[in-house]
Amino acid sequence: MGRGRATTILIGLSGGTFLYTTAEALPIGLLLPMAADLAVSPADVGMLVTAYGAVVMVASVPLTALVRRVPRRRLLSALLAGFVVSNAVTVFASGFAVLLAARMATAATHALFWAVVVPAAAELFRPGLRGRVVAVVFAGGNVALALGVPAGIWLGERAGWRASFLAVSGLGAVVFVVVAALLPATRPDQGHATRGATPDARRFWLLVTVAVLATAGAIVAYTYVALFVTEHTAMAATSVGAILLARGIASVLGILAVGVLVDRNPWLALITTVALQSLALLGLYALGHRPVAAVVLIALAGLAFAAFTATLGGLVLQVAPGRSDLAAATVSAAVNVGITGGAFVGGLTLSSHGVHRTVLIGALLSIVALVLALTAPLRAVPSVPGARRPAVSGRGRTRLPRSARSAR
Repeated sequence: MGRGRATTILIGLSGGTFLYTTAEALPIGLLLPMAADLAVSPADVGMLVTAYGAVVMVASVPLTALVRRVPRRRLLSALLAGFVVSNAVTVFASGFAVLLAARMATAATHALFWAVVVPAAAELFRPGLRGRVVAVVFAGGNVALALGVPAGIWLGERAGWRASFLAVSGLGAVVFVVVAALLPATRPDQGHATRGATPDARRFWLLVTVAVLATAGAIVAYTYVALFVTEHTAMAATSVGAILLARGIASVLGILAVGVLVDRNPWLALITTVALQSLALLGLYALGHRPVAAVVLIALAGLAFAAFTATLGGLVLQVAPGRSDLAAATVSAAVNVGITGGAFVGGLTLSSHGVHRTVLIGALLSIVALVLALTAPLRAVPSVPGARRPAVSGRGRTRLPRSARSAR
């Protein structure tokens, strides 16, 4: 495959993560107009977000196992077609029940898309570029938070909330055409990204645990960041949008910057990103009353968490103990557990101890994740199959990558 074609497909897959993230988050910003139009309470519209996350969390692994034999082009094309149709149903939904069903259908395609997109993208390029390729895929989601969601909210406030979902559905059709026309028709069990380069069940489950804790730490603090800025930092409510934009831009930069480090030493990348998040949240707890420090540290926390999520994708392709798509589905579910749990813990902390403590709880959860990450060997084998550096097994014996063993 030519480099230009591979790059076009990669951009298309990143566009998919952009659209899924935008579609998931839009009801948060369009809560009031959706509630008014559908004659339901804002809490009911909030259920659309909760139900969406629950479907992704519960369905990722079983759905991925169910379609494990379906070729990736056919599967990704079907998922994107489902995304287009379910969002079109959202546009024309006349009642809340139909809207909820459409959202849950979108969530089901979301659960599968995030499990398959990482190995599918990695297969397009040589193994030595895995970290950078995964970073580009994940960048789509962070661009969505920085630009896609605000743009969708802006459109919804002026043309009605249905116009936002219509735009998402239309852009989804463009991505569908790119993927369906250009993605190679390979079997799901072919290619270097089908299984982990250096399978390791212990490291994989350690990664899953770190994913839950570090994500929960980030979300505990982020969920109420607007309240933190207005109450604790004493900044104007009108400044929140600009602060979140700065965080979004920093997130994209973090993802793009971490790709090279993931290719060289993914475990070091994991430790670095979790440590950076811990320091940013501790600093925000201590210095958050100072406006300049608060803005810088909020952006730094966003950079660290975005880089962390991209690192997860690279590590899945290294240590997956079985199929990489099932491993990616498990990590995706773990991230959603962290999101749900973090929002819940943040709400409890807010009601009992105030918004300032939510940042401290986020920092403490991140520190626990860091301690666990440090138990993985720092000299982890690179994610490139056939790399020269040997890995050390749990029993202390030198273990060569699979490709090196087969070459003997």
